[in-house]
Amino acid sequence: MATSIAALGDLEPLLTIEDLASYLDVPVATIRDWRTDGKGPRAVRIGGRLRFCVSDVREWITSQRETTPGHPQHGR
Repeated sequence: MATSIAALGDLEPLLTIEDLASYLDVPVATIRDWRTDGKGPRAVRIGGRLRFCVSDVREWITSQRETTPGHPQHGR
């Protein structure tokens, strides 16, 4: 059994919606609103609960970066 548990170390960390909201310093409701509007990072639903892969959060944050200071991405 220890071998199977050791393999879990290769899995990517997952964030809860509360973890993500705390990291981004926004209310959980904002994350939910972003999801309703088709914005925000992709999520995985496990057991009816949302989880966010760290790589998806990083990718989404990168997509939010301004191309020039003071000028947001088009359509954002």
